Amino acid sequence: MERPTLYITRLLPQPVLDVISGQYRVLAEPTDRPPTVEELRHGFAEAQAVICTLTDRIDVSVLSHATKLRIIANYAVGYNNIDLPAAAQRGIIVTNTPDVLTDATADLTWALLLALARRVVEGDAWVRTGHWPGWTPTQMLGADVSGKRLGIIGMGRIGQAVAQRAAGFRMSVIYAGRQSVSSPPGVSWVWRTLDEVVAESDFLSLHVPLTETTRHLIDRRRLAMMKPTAFLINTSRGPVIDEAALLSALETQTIAGAGLDVYEQEPVVPARLTLLSNVVLLPHLGSATRETRVRMGLICLDNIAAVLSGRPAPNRVA
Repeated sequence: MERPTLYITRLLPQPVLDVISGQYRVLAEPTDRPPTVEELRHGFAEAQAVICTLTDRIDVSVLSHATKLRIIANYAVGYNNIDLPAAAQRGIIVTNTPDVLTDATADLTWALLLALARRVVEGDAWVRTGHWPGWTPTQMLGADVSGKRLGIIGMGRIGQAVAQRAAGFRMSVIYAGRQSVSSPPGVSWVWRTLDEVVAESDFLSLHVPLTETTRHLIDRRRLAMMKPTAFLINTSRGPVIDEAALLSALETQTIAGAGLDVYEQEPVVPARLTLLSNVVLLPHLGSATRETRVRMGLICLDNIAAVLSGRPAPNRVA
């Protein structure tokens, strides 16, 4: 029996490719660079199933070629890169990879938070120069984390995982979300309005999907509401923050600093951001653990196997 045809837009971890090689006919050898528009169109035209990534723009110009395609398995939780109505119009099922990257992203959020507060990146760079003169009482003073207030915007799976980790630092947690959530035993998560969370937090962490409602959710007005000692962390999507407004707030010390894993025009990072010492910049590492990235690929394959065999997709979003 002929194996189904699969198009993969990017190179995936080897354990995932090993499974694919035994079950599918892969259209083209995947690479680690972004596909061109023509490559996307060709792959979508020939494949029965596609695994794409959040950096691939899957719009009408690509989907109009997808005459054989039955499923797009997005290798991510978010799916704002895909034109869902256009896919639905063509009877193409779209899936994502929820749950599996919750802990990895929450862990990275805390890595950014701690690195900002304790100036870890600055300190590492200084030691590597060979010019560190030794300990002094006033050297590289940072900010306490324990006992401070953590504000979370978006209290879904990842937001809650971030909040759970705050208990170990004796932090109070306030949050803004579409609905209230139950706190675990022994802790109290308090719902506030969005503006209250922005104004009252010592550390403000973003965990919302990118929609027209959340685009530039953190704008010039809300940055001005933050405490001058507060830190902003974003591991959600870059355009949730108005990057120009953030640059101004950082340069004028309207806020104390920012930890960013995502950017508004990714992968382009403004040169002004790279010059600031009160910013920690990461190359979109939210889900980047070996275990998580393998599980994400296997979830994509589970969804594809289900759809191609006529069963409901476990993680269908459209």
